[in-house]
Amino acid sequence: MDVDLLTRICEAPGAPGFEKEIRELVLKEVDGLADSVRVDNMGNVVALKKGKSSKKKSMAAAHMDEIGFIVTHIDDNGFVRFNPLGGFDPKTLTSQRVIIHGKKDVIGVMGCKPIHIMSPEERGKNLKLSDYFIDLGMSKKEVEKIVTIGDPITRRSELLELGDCVNVKSLDNRVSVFVLLEALRAIKKSRRKPCYDFYAVFTVQEEVGLRGANVSALEIQPDFGFGLDTTIAYDTPGSQPQERCTSLGKGAAIKIMDSSTICDYRMVAFMKETADAKKIKWQPEILAAGGTDTASLQRMNPGGSIAGAISIPTRHIHQSIEMSDKKDIEACIKLLAACACDLDKGDWKF
Repeated sequence: MDVDLLTRICEAPGAPGFEKEIRELVLKEVDGLADSVRVDNMGNVVALKKGKSSKKKSMAAAHMDEIGFIVTHIDDNGFVRFNPLGGFDPKTLTSQRVIIHGKKDVIGVMGCKPIHIMSPEERGKNLKLSDYFIDLGMSKKEVEKIVTIGDPITRRSELLELGDCVNVKSLDNRVSVFVLLEALRAIKKSRRKPCYDFYAVFTVQEEVGLRGANVSALEIQPDFGFGLDTTIAYDTPGSQPQERCTSLGKGAAIKIMDSSTICDYRMVAFMKETADAKKIKWQPEILAAGGTDTASLQRMNPGGSIAGAISIPTRHIHQSIEMSDKKDIEACIKLLAACACDLDKGDWKF
């Protein structure tokens, strides 16, 4: 697996609405892997791999944005306040390093009231996002030379390989960006063509409401849709079997449903059959809460599409550091490439 490429994808900044740097990386990497590449008005990267037939269209969506923050206030002492861009688990932010992308990138640390001076009542309460501030170690005058209201903020971490896993911020959803790029590469290397025109779309602003996928699906109007995203792997101490959703190391997750989508049972069956035929390890996924670009693919075009999703099992999602198994990632790449090429073999009758 190309861990160096995954590292560069995960470490690149790209809060919702501010995907410029990760988009530039995607445009560089997708060059030569598709027949045409363009950027739409919202900033989605649309790569078309022509199929053996243009009678139908398939679309896979992987969002480029990561959860982040936006600067809302600089106080008299130079401390920065912020609003979230996407959902955060506040308890994971204490003393974490972040990057404010102002006139230049500047590193800060998430601060809050020290536990030593909290009252017993305060110690027993969960912290809220509004309890945090960003400390840049500068005066207000120095901060204002670099930072302005509206600047985006992302987390700072480097990718590490831990055992069979990769560990870094923003695997949600940069690992799916990696999967989509590598699936295109695998299709090119195999010298196969997708059975139908295949649109590989790297979307924006998923974390704040599937906004990029909405407009792409409206424009492309796919007959078949593949959402690509991470999913919960709650296979850690304290979990019960019925809570786990997925587990690391058990293969690509084939989504059955989440809170925004019930995947088409024909697509679910097709994915399972394709995985079995190609000897690709897989596991079923039912996610009680949370949605993905799959919802846009399924319904944002007249008559809808036959949609499903390939998910990458991930621990610690929407926390400071996330973790996925390299074997699961590779299984997702193989499954997506196989599905794109073999859609004409599916049974699509009701």
